[in-house]
Amino acid sequence: MFEISKKQFGLFLSALRKEKGYTQKDLAIKLYISDKAVSKWERGLSLPDISLLIPLADILDISVTELLEGKRMEKTSEMNAAQAESLVRKALSFSEKTPAKTPEQKRKHLLIFILCTAAAAFEWLACFLFRDIYKALLFKESILTMQALGLIFSAYFLLRAKERLPDYYDENKISGYHDGLFEINLPGIYFNNRNWPHILRIGRIWSVLEAAVFPLAGLLFEWLFPKIWMAVGFFAILAACLGMFLPMYAAARKYGSTDTTDMSSKNGKI
Repeated sequence: MFEISKKQFGLFLSALRKEKGYTQKDLAIKLYISDKAVSKWERGLSLPDISLLIPLADILDISVTELLEGKRMEKTSEMNAAQAESLVRKALSFSEKTPAKTPEQKRKHLLIFILCTAAAAFEWLACFLFRDIYKALLFKESILTMQALGLIFSAYFLLRAKERLPDYYDENKISGYHDGLFEINLPGIYFNNRNWPHILRIGRIWSVLEAAVFPLAGLLFEWLFPKIWMAVGFFAILAACLGMFLPMYAAARKYGSTDTTDMSSKNGKI
C-alpha cells in the first residue's frame, strides 16, 4: 500500500517553497488557506487535503507525482512520470466531494434561466420597438449593461455552481473561492459548507432580479419620472450593484463559523 511520509513531504515542501522565495504566508495566500496549515505540513504534523495537491504542485512547478514522492523525478524516468502524472490527476479530480445537482434541481434551475433569458430578450425587443423613447433615457446603457451582467451571473449560479464546497473549505479558513472564470473574495469571511448554500441562494436571486426585473423597472421609472430618476438614478444603479455582495457578506458572516472543529458532523444537515 502506498503511504506518504509526512516528514519527507514536509521537508520537500519547505525546500521547494524556499527555492521559489515564498514565505509560508505567501504560499498560504496562493492556496487560500492559513499559514498555520502550511507550517503543520512542513513540520510533518499533517498533510494537505487531496483537493489541494494539484494547485500546490502547480504553484511549485513540479508534478503531483513528485510532490507525493517527496523528491524530484530523474530525467531518465520522465516518460513514466508523465504517464503517472496523468493518472494521479484523474484520480484526484474524481475524488473531489462535490456532488452533482439532482435532476429536479437541474430542471428547476434550467427553467428559471430560460425564463430569465426570455424576459431579458423581451426587454431588448421593447427597447428596439420604442427606440424613440429609449434614446431619450439617460441611464439606458448602464441599466442594460447591468442586465447583461445579471444574465452572465445567473448562468453561473443556476447552471454551473457547485452545491457543495470541497471538504478542505471546512478544515481551513479560506476567504476566496475560484471556479473557472468565476472568482469571489470576501475579506474577513471564510467560506464553508454552512454558509455556502445561503451564498448560492443570494447569488441566484440577485442575478435573476438583475437580469429580468431591475432593467425593466429602471427603464419604466426613468421614462415615467425623469426628474426624480435623474436625481436618484446613479444611487439606484450603485445599490443594485452592491445588492449581491452586501447580502452575501451578511449571510456568510451569519451562517459561517470560524471554528472548523466538528464541521463534518454539521455538514450532514445541509
